[in-house]
Amino acid sequence: MEHTLESLAAEQHVGGGRKEIFRVTIVLSVLTVLELALGFAMMHVPYESLLRDFLKGVIIILMLAKAFYIVSYFMHLKHEVRNLIMTIVVPLFLFVWFIIAFLADGNSFKNDRNTWDRNHKERSQEKMPAQEEQTHKLE
Repeated sequence: MEHTLESLAAEQHVGGGRKEIFRVTIVLSVLTVLELALGFAMMHVPYESLLRDFLKGVIIILMLAKAFYIVSYFMHLKHEVRNLIMTIVVPLFLFVWFIIAFLADGNSFKNDRNTWDRNHKERSQEKMPAQEEQTHKLE
């Protein structure tokens, strides 16, 4: 039996076709609706509460799940070898760590500057215009 290039490609094709596309679409839609529902529910929770922090954590986990589905299906990594997947995923985690580290360092610098520099005054957006006029008159 003679094999053509098209028949070999059809035999080696991996994927579920329409069923897989519909399943991925439904999963991403459900995750998005859950994120939105939790976000709207979080608007009615007091700022300094454990429930609000828990809802934020759940939303972050749902976002990571969506990112996994998007990368695995739309970048076709689901059907690749493990080493190629790790070549893409490990630098991504390092990049996320890089962003978190720099945000923490910047926040630490801001807090130290506010604590130790007597001449530095961070302007608060909560000041009313009348309060600003009074502070300028006093100076």
